[in-house]
Amino acid sequence: MAKLNPYLSFRSEAKAALDFYRSVLGGELDVSTFGGTPMEGMPTPDEDKDLVMHGQLDTPGGLTIMASDTPSFMEYVAPSAGVTVALTGGPEDHDYIKDAYEKLSDGATPGQPFELAPWGDYYGQLTDKFGISWMFDVAAQ
Repeated sequence: MAKLNPYLSFRSEAKAALDFYRSVLGGELDVSTFGGTPMEGMPTPDEDKDLVMHGQLDTPGGLTIMASDTPSFMEYVAPSAGVTVALTGGPEDHDYIKDAYEKLSDGATPGQPFELAPWGDYYGQLTDKFGISWMFDVAAQ
């Protein structure tokens, strides 16, 4: 089965962001750095060796978030306001998603509180301390 997963781009904060997301969502984190994964014909400058070439967080509930840093020899493209990570689920996911919203709120720019919305779902928004926009939606009973 195909999966659609967010792949987040950072200047140099991918490891800190993935560690934070792991503390919020749980799961197993696998990180490869530019220095730890040398590529033939592509020397890695010393200042880039600790940057994340690829990081992947697989959560207990089956969510996957991937991320990488941008080395000095590549152009950094910041996340756009139009890209959002959506964490959604049914009534059985309410506590998990509410807890994620509360933990991701640490250092975040508030958007919309996680509360019952006029259309009947629990809904909220924020931009986390790494500049990533999040949307939360849980179907009510």
